[in-house]
Amino acid sequence: MGKKKLLIYAHYYIPDTASTGQILKELAEGLLEQFDVTVICVVPSYLGTVEERYQTQKYYWETINGVQVLRIRVPEFSKSNKKSRIKNIVSYFFGAVCATFQVGKMDYVFSISQPPILGGLLGVWGKWVKHAKFIYNVQDFNPEQAMAVHYVNNRAVTDLMMRLDKFSCRQSDLLITVGRDLVETVEKRFSGAKMPRTVMINNWIDETEIYPLPAEHPEVMSFKRKYGLDGKFVIMYSGNIGLYYDLENLMKVIEKFKAGTRTDDGREVVFAFVGAGSVRDNLVRYAKQHHMENVVFIPYQEKAELIYSLNAGDVHWCVNAKGIKGVSCPSKVYGIMAAAKPILGMLESGSEVRCLIEGTRDGLCCEPGSYDKVEENIRWFIENAGTDAVKQMGIRGREKLENDLTRNVSIQRYADEILKL
Repeated sequence: MGKKKLLIYAHYYIPDTASTGQILKELAEGLLEQFDVTVICVVPSYLGTVEERYQTQKYYWETINGVQVLRIRVPEFSKSNKKSRIKNIVSYFFGAVCATFQVGKMDYVFSISQPPILGGLLGVWGKWVKHAKFIYNVQDFNPEQAMAVHYVNNRAVTDLMMRLDKFSCRQSDLLITVGRDLVETVEKRFSGAKMPRTVMINNWIDETEIYPLPAEHPEVMSFKRKYGLDGKFVIMYSGNIGLYYDLENLMKVIEKFKAGTRTDDGREVVFAFVGAGSVRDNLVRYAKQHHMENVVFIPYQEKAELIYSLNAGDVHWCVNAKGIKGVSCPSKVYGIMAAAKPILGMLESGSEVRCLIEGTRDGLCCEPGSYDKVEENIRWFIENAGTDAVKQMGIRGREKLENDLTRNVSIQRYADEILKL
C-alpha cells in the first residue's frame, strides 16, 4: 500500500525567511518517509516584493527536496501599510481556496494559525473538500495576540475572530500547540465545553545547521567586520522586528547605554537588530533622532548565513510584549540555544520559553514592562562579559537542545500523532 497523502497550507515556505516557513519546510521534508507531501503557499514574498518570474501566472508548481509545492501569485505589499498587508493575506486565502482543487486526493490536511484566523479556516476548507483528517497547528492564538498589542480594538471584530477560530479548533481532528501555556489557552477557550484533542510539540531548529563557532571563525569575523561589530560586545536581536515584541519601549532602555559604554573586559557595547518587520522603520528613526550610534540595523540573513550572524552575537534577546503568554511562543529561542549563546529574556512568568530558559539557566529573564529589571540584566551581562558564568549559560542551552529539543524528536512526534488519527 502506498504512502498516505498530506496537504500542508503554508502561507510562507522556503526560500522565504519567515520562521514558520522554515519550520514547515523541515516538517514537510521530515515527514516524507511516512507521507507524500504537497504544500500550498505563496510565491516568495515575505519581505513584500515578488520576483518578476513569479508575476505572470496564477499558480507555479515546483518540487523542492521531494516535496510538491504549489505557489500562488499574490500582490506586493509593505509591512508598514496595514491595508496592503491585508490585501496580500486575503489574496493568499482565496488563492489557496481555489488551489485546493488543483491537488488530488488527500488523506490529511495540515494548516497553521497563520495568517490569523484564515489559516485555520483554510484547514477546515481542505478537510471538507478532500474528506480528510484536519490537523490544526497553532503557533499563535488570535484574536488574543492582536488584542494584546492593540492591533485590533473593535469588540465586534474580535468577537467574530474568536468565534471563527474556535470553530476551526472544533473542526480539527487534532490540535497541536507549541507550548504548555498555549495548551492552557485551549483549556480556557473551551472551559465547560468539549475540548478538541490537543497535544503540545516543541518547535525546533536544525541543530546540525546551527551550532557554536569560535569567535575567530572566518565567516563570523567577516560578518562582524561588514557591520562594524568587530572587537565589540554584541547584544543582538535577530528575527521579525514586528508588533509583538515591545521593541519600541526596549529602545528607550537601550538608550541609557550610551555609545562608548564598555564591558569590564574592555569591549565597546553594541546593540544589533537583525531582520525586518513592521516597526523596524520606527526603531531606525528613534535611533537617529536620539543619536544612538551604538545601535546597528542589519538586513535579514539567508538561512545559510544564519549560523554566522547568530554566532556574531555575544548575548541574544528573546522578548514578547505583555499579554502574549499563552498566545505565542518565540521560536527564535531554539536558534539562540543551538548557537550556545546566553539569553536576555523579557517574557511572562509561566510562558513556555521563560520556563525553558529558567529551567536550563541559560539566561536572565524578567517580566515584559519591567524596564528597570531589563536595564539591570543588561548591566549584568556587560559587567560579566567574557566570564565563565556567561559562557556556561550558552553551553547549558546547547546541551538542553541536543538532549530534548532536536528536530528529529519533534518531527517524529508529529508523524506519530497524525498517524493515530
